[in-house]
Amino acid sequence: MATNAATNINLEQMDVDATIHAFTSLSEHAEIGPHIMASGDGIYLTDNKGDTYIDAMAALFCVNVGYGRSEIADAISEQAHKFAFFHTFAGNAHDQQIRLGERLLSILPGHMSKVMFASSGSEANEANVKLAWMYQHLRGKPEKRKIIGRDMGYHGVTTIAASMSGLPLMHEPFGLPLPGFLHTDKGHYFWEGRPGESERDYSKRMAANLGVLIEAEGPETVCAFIAEPVMGASACVAPAEGYFEEIQKVLKKHDVLFIADEVITGFGRLGTWFACDKYDLTPDLMTLSKGITSAYVPLSASVISEEMWQVFADDPDKTLFTHGHTASGHPIACAAANANLDLMEGEDLVGNAARVGDYFKAQLNERLGEHPLMGEIRGDGLMLAIELVANKETKEELNVEWDCSHRLFDLCLEEKLISRGYFGHNSSSFAPPLSITRDEVDEVITRFTRALDKLTDELVREGRWKPAA
Repeated sequence: MATNAATNINLEQMDVDATIHAFTSLSEHAEIGPHIMASGDGIYLTDNKGDTYIDAMAALFCVNVGYGRSEIADAISEQAHKFAFFHTFAGNAHDQQIRLGERLLSILPGHMSKVMFASSGSEANEANVKLAWMYQHLRGKPEKRKIIGRDMGYHGVTTIAASMSGLPLMHEPFGLPLPGFLHTDKGHYFWEGRPGESERDYSKRMAANLGVLIEAEGPETVCAFIAEPVMGASACVAPAEGYFEEIQKVLKKHDVLFIADEVITGFGRLGTWFACDKYDLTPDLMTLSKGITSAYVPLSASVISEEMWQVFADDPDKTLFTHGHTASGHPIACAAANANLDLMEGEDLVGNAARVGDYFKAQLNERLGEHPLMGEIRGDGLMLAIELVANKETKEELNVEWDCSHRLFDLCLEEKLISRGYFGHNSSSFAPPLSITRDEVDEVITRFTRALDKLTDELVREGRWKPAA
């Protein structure tokens, strides 16, 4: 009878009555309800009201090959009919998982050695911390346990992953971060650079600050440093010149592992297979997810270097790695990943991200660079963002209490454009499917410009802002 009764309620009310949503005000959602998406094709999404949007965010930086790819759907269906599931605990395996692991190592940086699968970036980061702790334990250095992240960094929502993240809104409600999880500078030259300071000098200062933190804590107690090569929750903050070169020197000096969180930047987002290729990174561990299946099915991976692997392989006690999840290396997810990689390789989507990403950034600069609210246009490849300021010359910030980021997001929705709004700063970002064309980029910018002009007019009418004289 409960099922029959539910048919008389619309989908929006059913959702409000039954569902808790991630990163959503629970009380507000009960009043407003959901925005329900119903179908997708390429870079376009259509909701259950029949309105079609350009998705300039590939959902959450993840639908890299675009929506509606029957090749992945067919691979999922075929695998489900052939062999839907068996676990990968205690040395069990299946062909899709084995082939995917080998395939990943063929495109990952050459010093990476072994892959462990899970279902989300959070889980993969959790595994990487445990792998790092176990590595230090086997080296006879169990006191090396502290993990250093960056202010405003994002590494997931499990307890360990949220502790590594540097976002206060993820800490305060839950009493996080856990002890032993520390944070260093965000690494955003636009806001943190000093007058007259070059990017290279800024990078040296950031690395020096990290060194001071490690030395204050005691290098013998610090296990690993984790960073997104381009920061996602900070709205596509790319590294300043020489940033990771200088950071890696400090890590090597103090025998601290480097975890490269490539959950967003991996699988072509920056116009290279991985950000490690673009920025010459040599991490000890890597975290992968999102673009590995273009989010058609949940999947993630933790990857360790050959140097780390040798320590595990030489363990005389044959210590168990007592970590994993029931769905780790799920056959259907691995089949989706293999089909996804077929599309990326066959259609040169990594190359397209490089070419169209350069065009996208150039057009943002040409069409919006002189806008009176425009502070910074940043990012790499198809991971780009703008930051609004009250004064271009002085970099005076807009009052964050005006919530311009989310107001701009809502105005973009009116233009049938999905962008990204942020808490605590005045940014908007773009990370469309890697299949996007130049013509589609032009349309994204046209719609975004209309939304930005509306916001500008509103701020003037409200008496909150006026162009500099």
